[in-house]
Amino acid sequence: MVESTISMTMKRIHRPEDKQVSQIIAAARRDPQKFGELYALYAQPVYRYLYSRIGSVPEAEDVTAQTFLAALEHFPKYQHDGYFASWLFSIARNKTMDFFRQRRNETSLDETEIVAEDSNLLQQIIKTERIIALSKLIRSLSFDEQELIRLRYVADLRFAEIGHLLNQKEDTVKKTLYRLLARLKAQTDTEYPMENSHV
Repeated sequence: MVESTISMTMKRIHRPEDKQVSQIIAAARRDPQKFGELYALYAQPVYRYLYSRIGSVPEAEDVTAQTFLAALEHFPKYQHDGYFASWLFSIARNKTMDFFRQRRNETSLDETEIVAEDSNLLQQIIKTERIIALSKLIRSLSFDEQELIRLRYVADLRFAEIGHLLNQKEDTVKKTLYRLLARLKAQTDTEYPMENSHV
């Protein structure tokens, strides 16, 4: 299945519980030094998202730093509504747009962000070929469709957080993503029918 291929090949990020994030936010309001704990929780997902958009390690690191500096600067104005990740990723998306405005060229999903982790060489080769084919299909999607995949599988945002970020209902986000995955699955099944049993 396409969804399992995408999620299986991405290292899952430990997601903090909403209560834990709320407690850290409350502590950071009292003591700005505690903002570092929010950085520790979200730096990797933000970086992975930015790298998937930018495709360059040093530039993704730079934009990650800019994102957290902006978040720290605007943190006193943040109204906690249970969607800290959505707020943070809206800053990351804005910083990405700033980056591309300066560069005037956009990079899409890169095969290097998806790494197969399987000790069996034959299965790894088959998975790698399928992942490369899937990556090519993903690059052929519209920007909005690619962004949905990035937010769900690279940034590891929940459906509710994606909906909040994109101003869409959670149900709409789910339906759109599942339709998109079904379309990708149909295309990969057509091109690679024999490999399905190995993935």
